Amino acid sequence: MTAPQQGPLVGLTVIEICSTIAGPACARLLGDFGAKVIKIEPLEGDNVRQMGQHVGEVSLYAASLLRNKRSIALDLKSEEGRDIARALIARADILVENNRPGVLERLGLAYETLSADNPGLVMVRISGYGQSGPYAPRPGYGAICEAVGGVRHMTGDPDRPPARVALATTDYLTAVYGAFGAMSAIYERARSGRGQVVDAALYEAAFSQMEPMVPAYEKLGIVPKREGPNLSSMAPNSLYPSKDGGWVLIAANSNATFERLLRLMNRIELLDDPRFATIRSRGEKPNMRALDGIIAEWSRQFDTATLEEMVRSAEVPTSRVYTIADIYQDPHYRARDMLIEVPHDALGHTTQVGIMPRLSRTPGAVRWSGPEIGADGRAILTHDLALSSGRIDELERASVLCPSTLTNENDA
Repeated sequence: MTAPQQGPLVGLTVIEICSTIAGPACARLLGDFGAKVIKIEPLEGDNVRQMGQHVGEVSLYAASLLRNKRSIALDLKSEEGRDIARALIARADILVENNRPGVLERLGLAYETLSADNPGLVMVRISGYGQSGPYAPRPGYGAICEAVGGVRHMTGDPDRPPARVALATTDYLTAVYGAFGAMSAIYERARSGRGQVVDAALYEAAFSQMEPMVPAYEKLGIVPKREGPNLSSMAPNSLYPSKDGGWVLIAANSNATFERLLRLMNRIELLDDPRFATIRSRGEKPNMRALDGIIAEWSRQFDTATLEEMVRSAEVPTSRVYTIADIYQDPHYRARDMLIEVPHDALGHTTQVGIMPRLSRTPGAVRWSGPEIGADGRAILTHDLALSSGRIDELERASVLCPSTLTNENDA
């Protein structure tokens, strides 16, 4: 870990006491843009190290999600472990945690306690249901909170049970809200000198996607249903069949784009049909179904590749549905550095998702892959807390600290 820090957040120190996805993703985002991130994990390691696919004992997911972080593994149930955590937090700008509400309080790490030593501390708290309200004590994962937030009801086909997106969508969305809250609080701290708590709830991140449904229910009593491949109140915007059994997504949302699609189909007369004349009329359910049927009848005359190229040439947004294999072969991903090879001690390298968003002058960077459990513990205690080698040996022998695997201590 000798790569220099770079990015707009250089100078900020982040302590992460998180597990699985939402919290680590939030801290990873801060680390990608230059913040120094110290991950405090249990002696057995973050659960994410057991998730996803593995090569031998190496979690490929952890190699990416824990990148740009330094790891120290502490027993926070021990007084000495908590003392070390408090000492690190006292020197930090941001603490990110995603434990169930009350866990850190029981460990003596409540915000009131921590901010007494560090008044400028910004504490990002990610949980299922937030830090207040009757559901706050409940455990909650992203998938559960999608159900509570109304998102699961809207996912899938209308004639089948609610489906799920087999990705941690709500976790990542909450991570972005958490990082945005952290940066907002840091910006305000520059004026007041005081930190604050950022309360980011998974169910609220999921619910934020329901924005158009909220006023529609209050004013019109509409309870929307699942639309399958369609977009509610917007057409044409769906998957359409091709001659060779494939599917191509076509989205002609605006009037101008819809007209270009009709000219390609040689069906320009449909602009005079009142069912399809406006965005609003096309979004009405019977009209949407009728229009999808017309487009599907046309689209299945062509092979997938031909159909996709025809629609794209007409300047109508379109794409076949990519697999991860398609992504690896796509030149745009490579040109935008969205598939980056990151060195890895055990595997040589891993390919990871690139940095986003892009900053023109002070871009982020991936400096190293996720470290092994507690790899940086000795270096952190030496350089950040000025503990002696003998004292660190004592902590290791007492199983307060996981023995470090890092031999080069110059990058702590």
